[in-house]
Amino acid sequence: MILSIDPGNEVSAYTRIDKDLRPVQFAIVDNKDLIEALSYGDFGASHLAIEMVASYGMAVGKTVFDTVFWIGRFWQQAAMPIQQLIYRKDVKMNLCHSMKAKDGNIRQALIDRFGEVGTKKNPGWFYGFKKDIWSAYAVGVTYYDLYLSKPPTKF
Repeated sequence: MILSIDPGNEVSAYTRIDKDLRPVQFAIVDNKDLIEALSYGDFGASHLAIEMVASYGMAVGKTVFDTVFWIGRFWQQAAMPIQQLIYRKDVKMNLCHSMKAKDGNIRQALIDRFGEVGTKKNPGWFYGFKKDIWSAYAVGVTYYDLYLSKPPTKF
């Protein structure tokens, strides 16, 4: 299982993804609740992927620094043996093959790859996804594509 997090300054989105990349659990929760769940190992995941903030030379405000603070707390508190930071540029290149990709492009790339959102009567792969859950899932898929789907290199 992969637990992937799209961190925020007060709330964060997460997804728990199985070996077939199917989202089996997802939510947007208060950061304090997520820290507590991580410390108790409530997710049953062996891999953790967290979206990491990168600097591109522009000024940033308090919310970005608060988000970075939470990333560090999640990283430290997680009871998972394998952890990886995933940058947004890696998500864009992995799923859309372009640094110009926006959230809508990433969402569409995920739908193209895994299937429709669906309806209450006929739920699809992404039924129930909203807002930052899409980003959290994209982080998990990118982690899988970059680190788990390729065979190890021989020396």
